Amino acid sequence: MEKIGIIMNGVTGRMGTNQHLDRSIVSIRKSGGVRLRNGSTVQPEPILVGRNPDKLQGLAVRFGIEHWSTDLDECLSDPANRIYFDAQATNLRKASVQAAIAAGKDVYCEKPLTPTFEEAMELASAAADAGVKCGIVQDKLFLPGLIKLKQVIRSGFLGRILSVRGEFGYWVFEGDLQPAQRPSWNYRKEDGGGIILDMFPHWQYLLENLFGTVERVSCIATTHIPTRIDENGNTYGATADDAVYATFELENDVLVQMNSSWCTRVNRDDLLILQVDGTDGSAVAGLRDCKVQHRSTTPRAVWNPDAADTNAYRENWQSVPSTGPYENAFKVQWEMFLRHVLQDDPFPHDFLQAARGVQLVDAGMRSSAERRWIDIPALVTVS
Repeated sequence: MEKIGIIMNGVTGRMGTNQHLDRSIVSIRKSGGVRLRNGSTVQPEPILVGRNPDKLQGLAVRFGIEHWSTDLDECLSDPANRIYFDAQATNLRKASVQAAIAAGKDVYCEKPLTPTFEEAMELASAAADAGVKCGIVQDKLFLPGLIKLKQVIRSGFLGRILSVRGEFGYWVFEGDLQPAQRPSWNYRKEDGGGIILDMFPHWQYLLENLFGTVERVSCIATTHIPTRIDENGNTYGATADDAVYATFELENDVLVQMNSSWCTRVNRDDLLILQVDGTDGSAVAGLRDCKVQHRSTTPRAVWNPDAADTNAYRENWQSVPSTGPYENAFKVQWEMFLRHVLQDDPFPHDFLQAARGVQLVDAGMRSSAERRWIDIPALVTVS
């Protein structure tokens, strides 16, 4: 069996450990590797990289991985390591990715690629100039509920799509009543935190792949919880936005309202819910499930606050069946990127698309600061 060396930088964090290491690379290794079209199999050979040797060694022992290091430059100089993966905090990513590109490595990154659009375009241009393959994580495209929603849209069931309403979020504890579920740097702007930077790249690729290109945005971002307690029990001031309320206008006149908040308590079927309303039907999708209602089965609703409403609205929706087993979304995209590197399979989720996500971040931040609509220029290309 052939092996492909993968430098995995920043996998000591929650997302890096759980999704990229455990449920993706380790899972691929346990299943016997990646099967190529010529019949051969390639096994990922990860080397864990970071700043904390104790955490790296602990992960290596836990997952049966032979190699780990605190010296990124040494790992990049090894020709056996063909891919560089980065799951560091966003503000640490640019320099490491630049070094990997300079070393001729193919690069795969967590989103957002960089804190600003200009920096993202700089990395996209650098990768193009170096002739290396590049990719950005866009995991939500591979979730069962959103795969089902895309099937519904493609079938024409909804007719002409009119609008989308999205709710994302949950209550992240401040750290006094219960420990916070997210790291403290998420709430410090100077460390790359903030919900616009975290979530707008997701909304960009989801909206573009499901409904159409975002042409303009209007939003208000805020910091609802000004003081939090960090991992060491110290109180700190939150300098990053923890909620954003946005309206997106798409190229085909579809209007999208999207609320993203770490300061909301959940009273819905999932942490992410999208309701899509069209002329012929509607759909409601979460992470794993999707329900639809056709115009022919839509109950008659009449506004009368003086009488009880006898409609059982939720019971009039039909579940979209699963068409087969769904694997972990991160693992699916990892396998796609590996096949892209190994046999040049298509991989549309490149650094230019990553830059498009950060472009929406920049526009959202400007909109909130200036309290106005911001136009999104057409996607530019790199040579």
